[in-house]
Amino acid sequence: MSPVVARRLLPFRLSICGVAELHHFAGDVTHILGILDPGTPPPEGYTHHPAARRNEFRFYDIVTPSEGRDLPGERDVAAILEVGERLAADRVDHLLVHCFAGVSRSTAAAVSLMAQRNPGRETDIFATLAEIRPQAWPNTVMIRHADRLLGRGGALVEALRLHHIATAHRYPEVRTLISSVGRGHELPAEYAAEGSGPHEPV
Repeated sequence: MSPVVARRLLPFRLSICGVAELHHFAGDVTHILGILDPGTPPPEGYTHHPAARRNEFRFYDIVTPSEGRDLPGERDVAAILEVGERLAADRVDHLLVHCFAGVSRSTAAAVSLMAQRNPGRETDIFATLAEIRPQAWPNTVMIRHADRLLGRGGALVEALRLHHIATAHRYPEVRTLISSVGRGHELPAEYAAEGSGPHEPV
């Protein structure tokens, strides 16, 4: 994906990270979209971005029902898309999207924002995501909500499936991570038996 094509998807710079990386982007970030578990306080890394406008969300990074934890809801994704609408009317130079590890919720949010402005360009969207955040493994539930809300008729979900296949083949460490957080069922069939474990946010 060339920088020119990537730039056409959004009229500003887009970065994705986890909370431990927030300080890496100190300097020109004008807007932050952050997603963490309910009850989690704002990250200390925000001190590196005192002038950035922040939108914060609190929901769990799960894709199957879990006792005491709600799945990401359609309202959560709708609220993220509302942020996207406001960004379209604001002066944005650099949007930083983060979750706990910069792998799942943040990458799903970034895909949703790119898809909002680029109907029919699902292949370009996921190619751009892979360029920005190679280890991206977007939250499947969030992408399904975005697909419905944006009226994409399954195109985003199918593009995510192909992205998961490509990422699993290319990055064994991502397969290990996804298996370790109990989401091994999202891996391609040849890797789905690599193991599973307790929930941890990614």
